[in-house]
Amino acid sequence: MKRNLYKIAGVSMIAVSLLSCSKRLDEYNPGGATADATWTTPEGFVTAVNGAYQEQRAYYGKEDGPLISEGGTDLWFTANKISYANQVTKYIGLTPASPSSAGTIFRLFYRAINQCNAGINRIDQAGFTDMADKARRLGELRFLRAFYYWHIVEQFGGVNLRTTETTTVELTAQRSPVSAFYDLIISDLKFAADNLPNASFWGNEYSRASKKSALGMLARAYLSRAYYATGQERNDYMTLARNIANDVITRKGELGTDLWASPADLWNPNNNKNNKEALYIISNSTNQQLDYDDNANRLHAWFLTTYNGRPGLVRSIQYGFDNQKRLQPTRYLLNLFNEQIDGRYAVCFQENWTANTAFTWTTATANTFGKAASVVGTTLTPGSSLAMQITKNVVADKATKPWVLYDINDLYNTNGTIKSLTDFVPMIKFLDYTRTNPDAQPGFNDIMVIRLAEMYLISAEAEFQLGNFAAAATQLNVLRTRAAIKTPVNQTAAMQITAAQVQTGGINFILDERARELCGEHLRWYDLKRTLTGDQFVTRITTANPDISASDVKPFHRLRPVPQVELNALGNGAEFGQNPGY
Repeated sequence: MKRNLYKIAGVSMIAVSLLSCSKRLDEYNPGGATADATWTTPEGFVTAVNGAYQEQRAYYGKEDGPLISEGGTDLWFTANKISYANQVTKYIGLTPASPSSAGTIFRLFYRAINQCNAGINRIDQAGFTDMADKARRLGELRFLRAFYYWHIVEQFGGVNLRTTETTTVELTAQRSPVSAFYDLIISDLKFAADNLPNASFWGNEYSRASKKSALGMLARAYLSRAYYATGQERNDYMTLARNIANDVITRKGELGTDLWASPADLWNPNNNKNNKEALYIISNSTNQQLDYDDNANRLHAWFLTTYNGRPGLVRSIQYGFDNQKRLQPTRYLLNLFNEQIDGRYAVCFQENWTANTAFTWTTATANTFGKAASVVGTTLTPGSSLAMQITKNVVADKATKPWVLYDINDLYNTNGTIKSLTDFVPMIKFLDYTRTNPDAQPGFNDIMVIRLAEMYLISAEAEFQLGNFAAAATQLNVLRTRAAIKTPVNQTAAMQITAAQVQTGGINFILDERARELCGEHLRWYDLKRTLTGDQFVTRITTANPDISASDVKPFHRLRPVPQVELNALGNGAEFGQNPGY
């Protein structure tokens, strides 16, 4: 889907944050075409659909996405404790007036929703004679509207719910309850699931929404909605979440998806494009003219530690672009893994770097890195010598090892706060081997937004909340069996958990397993917000991530503030009101 199509799609309308009359999409339109003219044929209408996909790429693949969705949780802190994006990573200065990643998403996702509404409302005038094609295009638009609204309502609560296109200045807005948001989200996703084709139908355009995308998102939406309900209504939504997730699992062959045999296969960069485990994908092209911007997907950079310039190491495609680190793991996250039996740790985190350039240890370098005199003169051979190790374990006699070495005691204080201001164990899920210049920012990997493993986790969480602890354990054990180290000793049996463990561990047990499987994948903040009360939210974050102060994170931070600039644009801003606590 090309950027020139996006531009044609938006030129005739005020593509706004729906609460603001001042945000206009100023795009150059060399053909002078308007939506009124372009969208009157099925061929032209595709530009409306293509335009609706655009703004998801401002979140997935850019730094705003992981900062909002992974930062400020129990799993991640800002890399090397830098003061960056404090509003969402530390809850410092998160006010309605402060610029933040959340405010950016508020504006861009409402703009995308307006595009979806425009297409949904205009499709009957688009001249479709092929009703199946019309239903597919409408299914895409309704999937995307639900997708954007899920992010909006979870981040900001019951704000403005619109189903019609905004084409003129509107100076008032009304709030809608969260239940109304979910009524629309669920309705849209059910329509999309009924009318979208399997992903194989789209051929090379495999990142369009498909039946598996809609069903996966519907399971996620039902689970989220359940936590806003009580009593039988809550159980009903949990049951729906469980049933849809199980339906996707049961129909995986029909839907064209499956679990990989191992975590190593799942995160092998060579399996990234059109990954078979993905239910919904945001694709990127090595032809940068086809991407959202010239940097495309930069997820590959956000979680890496510095290795370039260390003895025996230079920047490489294999080890990644280490010049834009944003987030580092908490000690809590690292300790969730028993790396002796769970293969996910070695695949998702890097502890060892083999030399990729020749180096001989000198006295000066040995002194710089706290090494004993015995390492002086040791030569590092590219391709075989260990050059650097950063580990979650304790290592004895570090000074005598002829490589750069930081262990858990160098990285964290005994209370779990971060000690090292230069180094950490990096997450490498998103390493990008499609890049050709190791010193360049752009990455071109696909991004798995929803994947099949999440369906097992949704099913397990719903079963847990329904009191079906054995069923929850069964679903978790599918993923734990896949994750188990198989050689030289098969650890599958050691990885199995029981119904009693699920019941005793409670929701924290579920959250820990989601962390092991999904860390870094744009979901953690939503997980904590969904499952925990305000006080529990604060306690879990500050206990697991003690660099976030209890004086900064508060129970009301389970919602973001409505940007003040949006309220200021309204004639009834005071009536519309700010979210509680701000």
